[in-house]
Amino acid sequence: MQNQMKSRTKKFSIDVIDLAENLPNTISSRIIINQLVKSGTSVGANYRAVCRSRSNNEFISKLQVVLEESDESCYWLEIVEEKGWVDVKDLLKEANELTAIFVSS
Repeated sequence: MQNQMKSRTKKFSIDVIDLAENLPNTISSRIIINQLVKSGTSVGANYRAVCRSRSNNEFISKLQVVLEESDESCYWLEIVEEKGWVDVKDLLKEANELTAIFVSS
């Protein structure tokens, strides 16, 4: 399961980067892109840190960071969706699924 989640969160990061490269180049979109790429790529990076936790307390603490980043990614994707810049339904679905997984963990 751990390796599946590593792969899934890495794919999410790559998909977020691909999306960012296809968004319009405006002042406001650049800010959104920056925030989205930061949070979206942090999901996978911080999940890897979760996998190396040395205690239950460290596991919980690091997983909370992953949860926060995945939820923030959902927020920025919702903004992109509501602006109508590009279709993000599939990526938003994945972000919500990841968030649900991390909440249940």
